[in-house]
Amino acid sequence: MDRPGYVREVEAAFAVHPVVAILGPRQCGKTTLARMFAGHSRGRVTSFDLEDPTGLARLEDPKLALQDLRGLVIIDEIQRKPALFEVLRVLVDRRPNPARLLILGSASRDLIRQSSETLAGRIRYLELTPFQLREAGADHTRRLWLRGGFPRSYLARSEADSMTWRKAFISTFLERDIPNLGLRIPAVSLRRLWMMLAHCHGQTLNTSAIGRSLGIADTTVRRYLDILSGTFMIRQLAPWYENISKRQVRAPKIYFRDSGILHSFLGVDGYAELLAHPKLGASWEGFALEEIIRASGAGEEEIFFWSSHGEAELDLLLVRGGRRSGYEVKYTSRPAVAKSTRIAMRDLKLTHLDVVCPGGDGFPIGEGIRAIGLARLIEDLAGQQR
Repeated sequence: MDRPGYVREVEAAFAVHPVVAILGPRQCGKTTLARMFAGHSRGRVTSFDLEDPTGLARLEDPKLALQDLRGLVIIDEIQRKPALFEVLRVLVDRRPNPARLLILGSASRDLIRQSSETLAGRIRYLELTPFQLREAGADHTRRLWLRGGFPRSYLARSEADSMTWRKAFISTFLERDIPNLGLRIPAVSLRRLWMMLAHCHGQTLNTSAIGRSLGIADTTVRRYLDILSGTFMIRQLAPWYENISKRQVRAPKIYFRDSGILHSFLGVDGYAELLAHPKLGASWEGFALEEIIRASGAGEEEIFFWSSHGEAELDLLLVRGGRRSGYEVKYTSRPAVAKSTRIAMRDLKLTHLDVVCPGGDGFPIGEGIRAIGLARLIEDLAGQQR
């Protein structure tokens, strides 16, 4: 599947910065995107794959290997050799600078701290996600929801092949990818936590309860959660709170970022099984929220949920440019305005609120409130970003 929008984003980033970093989970298509971009580039292209022993050997003396290169230089799996960033800073500060550096990584910049410290002002970060609904198309919503967006899972020949790939991905992630980040965490412990999080998907985080269940300290739970967040596996959605006359929830909510990985942990093999599963609503909520966040282009500092104890809640709050947009996600064909929705609209002073359901065009169901199908909403949000 071509991803021309991302190719344009990389080109625009290079117009301002000498270094562009494409970050995203393993197997989401970063290397393929780099090849697409290289195909559109003029001049010489040189690639280094740090998962290949040959690539590592070529960069044994990085300054010697890189200093005479011109054109586009691609370095894949940069988290394997973070000390490279100090050399990259020296190279990009040359005048004139003959090379553009495209670096790819399977961890967030918080886990690759050297990049933000040594390349400040010189680097632009772009996050590449697995396939999105706007790429797959509305006709393939069920498939994307069930299988998730990882290319090999989504494009597999059958549901069984898709599930087999995802199970292998999870094992490889735990047994190889985490140790390759320099993190010494027992794979069994992290798998048990991940499994427990599948049953907490869409719920407020309680690290003490999780720690007691697993027999580990809540500080250890937080550390493991930060690693899963930093490798793009889960999202810790922050709570919004302000000075109103209500007791408000201040713990984050947990969501799997890829619905297919969630369904692997839940043991959901097919669409009929998903529709009968007790986590159906939570699964749809997480899938829809992730699509909305991606399509809106919102940053981590702009997305929240809101909940007051025992009275009202809002699944997603976007705070951007002085505007507050609310989203309530429901797996229903008959959306309606609940009391909780009206309270959120009033107390948070929302510009508008959308009740997001599986299908249909938008239509008003209250003052400032509309019901809208997910695919149509994604079209609207994507149009606003153009």
